[in-house]
Amino acid sequence: MLEEVERWLDRRSWSVADRPMERILAAKRNTKVSVVLPALNEEATVGDIVAVIRRELMSEAVPLVDELVVIDSGSTDRTAEVAAAAGARVVARDAILPRIPAVPGKGEVLWRSLMVTSGDVVCFVDADLRDFSADFVTGIVGPLLTDPDIDFVKATYDRPFGAGDTPGQGGRVTELVARPLLNLHWPQLAGFVQPLGGEYAVRRSLLERLPFPVGYGVELGLLVDALHTVGLDALAQVDVGVRKHRHQDERALGRMAAAIYRTAQLRLSRGHLVRPRLTQFERGEDGFVPRTYAVDTEERPPMLDIREYTRRRVA
Repeated sequence: MLEEVERWLDRRSWSVADRPMERILAAKRNTKVSVVLPALNEEATVGDIVAVIRRELMSEAVPLVDELVVIDSGSTDRTAEVAAAAGARVVARDAILPRIPAVPGKGEVLWRSLMVTSGDVVCFVDADLRDFSADFVTGIVGPLLTDPDIDFVKATYDRPFGAGDTPGQGGRVTELVARPLLNLHWPQLAGFVQPLGGEYAVRRSLLERLPFPVGYGVELGLLVDALHTVGLDALAQVDVGVRKHRHQDERALGRMAAAIYRTAQLRLSRGHLVRPRLTQFERGEDGFVPRTYAVDTEERPPMLDIREYTRRRVA
């Protein structure tokens, strides 16, 4: 590990307990905090997450979160209804920036969320978390409120995996794809425990300057681009405990891995592109059947390049 990263780990890695709520609220002053939950068919979990945030972080006694928005990216279940009943403002992905046709993908939803939120700090939280704790929000928002030199904070945590809830380290795609890529090509980011984690808080002033990969590559893309934009010392991570969520099957993980590699490859060369397709195999009645999927290749430009967004800033 680079000496620079070792020093960064000492200076920019914390526990949620390092910043008591009293200190965070005292530092908040006029800073507005928005929490965004991207959601696709998450009726089983999204309501509990919203309820915890409303109860513990949006009360008169603890007014940390000013805005709580669920972006529904085309759910076919009761995600929107459950989230609204729990107290979130629910916005349909396709209703945001209708001039630009939406494409499937998590990054697309996060990018569009900047148009319908107004917080100086934007905190992203995945909507499939189980046994959700408010620490996921306070832990990553806290450094941005108490330290003006911090621009981007990732959550770190244990990830139990399987029926026995055995530790899952960084996750399968993280350990097999993302961590090797980062260590080899962006060694300054080797200190991040959960580089692909979906819980992170960022100053709007940084987010609006970054391009957003539309799919699974969004977390790696934002992290790499933030490093190049503001430098390692403006990035941090906070241990928030344990993260339990719905695990994907191996084929979905393969597609995720391909998208992440594609995102890294674009940032490495911006030149010749690999073939953006991934073939996987499923056993059928007559043997293995190939299924070929497109790998996410599109990225959204920095939000500052979108005229509707800049008009809103002026208004």
